[in-house]
Amino acid sequence: MRALLIWMLLATPLWAKDRSGEFDYYVVALSWSPNWCAYEGDARGSDQCDARHDHGWILHGLWPQYHRGYPEYCPTSERAPSRAMTRDMADIMGTSGLAWHQWRKHGVCTGLSAADYYALSREAYDRIVRPPVFRKLDQTVRLPASVIEEAFLQSNPDMEPDGVTITCRDGHIQEARICLSRTLTPVPCGQDVVRDCRAKDAIFTPIR
Repeated sequence: MRALLIWMLLATPLWAKDRSGEFDYYVVALSWSPNWCAYEGDARGSDQCDARHDHGWILHGLWPQYHRGYPEYCPTSERAPSRAMTRDMADIMGTSGLAWHQWRKHGVCTGLSAADYYALSREAYDRIVRPPVFRKLDQTVRLPASVIEEAFLQSNPDMEPDGVTITCRDGHIQEARICLSRTLTPVPCGQDVVRDCRAKDAIFTPIR
């Protein structure tokens, strides 16, 4: 019997413990598109990186979060989004493919329909003031990651330092992650989210 129990535990997918609609707060992940394009997207030939789009901070995703950890790939009875739904998110998410992936991994854990998840994602994105100063850069610079956080805090005075975290990847500024309540008001991030990049000379690429 004990051997059977152990086998059942090992055979159960990790996501099976997560239930749709059960979480504590949201993380809004904003990716600096020019940096992503410089170290990854250009090589992929991603449409997100075409200069005609003029992308700056794009919405990587709206992620339901526990105070420790996060749910993912939750079972849901909601229908998958249509192609039109994902296409209509490309203006703030870069590509319809990213919109689809975010629904499949994170949206299914919100307890919302695909349409409502995308609507809430857009509302969350619109509520955050993205510092305009970064769109004015005309050359690649190196700067402390803390400068990015401070710019977001100055542009969003209702946020606290523990509610914003900046991440880096391969020496580039990667994302600004902002924690919001289930009603989209600023809240402190959990300890596993508050892990700021400590780089003093992170690369920041201008919009082309």
